Amino acid sequence: MPDMAMQKNPMPTQDAAERSRNFNEVALGYTEAQAVAEANRCLNCKHKPCVAGCPVKIYIPAFIQQVAKGDFEAAYQIISEASSLPAVCGRVCPQESQCESKCVRGIKGEPVAIGRLERFVADWHNANATEPAKRPASNGHKVAVVGSGPSGLTCAGDLAKKGYEVTVFEALHLAGGVLVYGIPEFRLPKAIVQKEVDTLSQLGVKIETNVVIGKTITIDELMQEYGFEAVFIGSGAGLPRFMRIPGENLKGVYSANEFLTRINLMKAYKPDSSTPIQRGKRVAVVGGGNVAMDAARCARRLGAEVSILYRRTEAELPARREEVEHAMEEGIEFRFLTNPLSISGNEEGWVSAMRCQQMTLGEPDASGRRSPVAVEGSESELPVDCVIMALGTSPNPLIKATTQGLDTQRWGGIIVEEETGRTSREGIYAGGDAVTGAATVILAMGAGKTAAAAIDEYLSNK
Repeated sequence: MPDMAMQKNPMPTQDAAERSRNFNEVALGYTEAQAVAEANRCLNCKHKPCVAGCPVKIYIPAFIQQVAKGDFEAAYQIISEASSLPAVCGRVCPQESQCESKCVRGIKGEPVAIGRLERFVADWHNANATEPAKRPASNGHKVAVVGSGPSGLTCAGDLAKKGYEVTVFEALHLAGGVLVYGIPEFRLPKAIVQKEVDTLSQLGVKIETNVVIGKTITIDELMQEYGFEAVFIGSGAGLPRFMRIPGENLKGVYSANEFLTRINLMKAYKPDSSTPIQRGKRVAVVGGGNVAMDAARCARRLGAEVSILYRRTEAELPARREEVEHAMEEGIEFRFLTNPLSISGNEEGWVSAMRCQQMTLGEPDASGRRSPVAVEGSESELPVDCVIMALGTSPNPLIKATTQGLDTQRWGGIIVEEETGRTSREGIYAGGDAVTGAATVILAMGAGKTAAAAIDEYLSNK
């Protein structure tokens, strides 16, 4: 009989006061006993609505039933049939708005902790597996993947399992894309990402780092001179957005992308770092998404007093609830209904203050969303030493500018056929943030999976 407990088994975590001073992982993971207990809450529903909520269509009830039996390796094999990055998804996928939102147990209590169980299974496998992944026989076809983020790695993994000779081209010196440059160590350890990349390498995927497609080599050259029969573009959205207010060019104003990249890949959090990032002890983060939470929590760990400025209320915060709660527990201040107007600096050109205005929410628009409206006479000054803009990103125009006949949106996103990921160029496919703009890891993975199936069909017919 299923365990009808109304609440999830809680996730063990580091103490807030302690973790706010280190970059170690916050969530500690389930024990075997906790995982089995949580798995026993699953009803193994006839219609399995949770699967419909998963962008990569993991057969969730089946893997959970194996966890309940204590066969953790069997559970991993079920997950890996659909996902190339289970240890990553178990940590950063917004399950609360995906699979868990469809869970029947959530009607009269909390849903089954699907994400926590996926993380447990992947971690158990990584700690206990001794056999490398088996490399399939080559089918003779060559595919290039641009970008080693979640969409690129997923596409590469799915194609490699079918025998394709896949080469992934990554602009940075380390594979993983946003998983390594954008998500902090305390949410997603770099060793976890590397383990997933190593598994893909065992399947035969080649990783070429320090290659900027559109600069080092173009997509047209990959296809015309290097023999790649198809290309998947999963280059992400790394071009930051700013508010275009006075003072954004002062020293000490960063995009969240730069701030997190320096910390994650350039070790700026180390006292002897050659790429220091944070000057002073008063940091303002502008934005309310997951990236804003990541930047704020990193700044907090570097010893700063941190304020998050968001022009709507707490109810409208787009960040995951868990990340917001963790930030609050760690002593980060939230200034809701606050909008920056300008940034001022000192004689040396460094940030010294930010002028802000109080907002209120107006009447709902056609979509039902209430837009913020300025409150007259409510301006105030906030002393700051550092400002981090976490306002979203858009795709870098380099690939569009160097690839003939590739149609894009006005804002830079590559135009694709939704069902296949096919672009305006034959043999070229795209997915993830390069198409949608900044979105979630799991949606990018779903796009990579869709494109891999379409590429397989295209090359099989060809």
